Amino acid sequence: MLRILADHSVQYVLIGGLAATLHGSPLRTGDADICPSRRGENLTRLAAALRTMDARIRSPDAPAGLPFACDASFFRNVELVNLTTQFGDLDVAFVPAGTAGYDDLNTNVVEYDLGGLVVPVAALADIIRSKESANRPRDRAALPTLRALLARQPTKT
Repeated sequence: MLRILADHSVQYVLIGGLAATLHGSPLRTGDADICPSRRGENLTRLAAALRTMDARIRSPDAPAGLPFACDASFFRNVELVNLTTQFGDLDVAFVPAGTAGYDDLNTNVVEYDLGGLVVPVAALADIIRSKESANRPRDRAALPTLRALLARQPTKT
């Protein structure tokens, strides 16, 4: 999924559990979460990337997912969409809890090189801020681990 986003030049920040894993969290997640830029040309590139992945809306009643109008207009009108793709589940959140969206998260982004694929990842402090704000049981359960990881990070001078 991340390679296809890069191939389509989609501007996004990786967030959520997978981002936390890249920061060293031992907690595992079953999906990837991204926060894309809302700029018009980026929404067009996002839609093209998702069509390449055969993205469908994830629904418990439809194991293969539900087809949708995967275009820039659709993404201009949603805040969050949970998708299933041929590569796994992908959640697209334009304004994750506790943030102001892409521009906010991109300010502190950390880049990880995954075998030649450079992935923009939300800073650990921003992941914590979002999980605190979301305040779901699974987020509360992850916070002690994430805070411990943050405490071990070297401070910037």
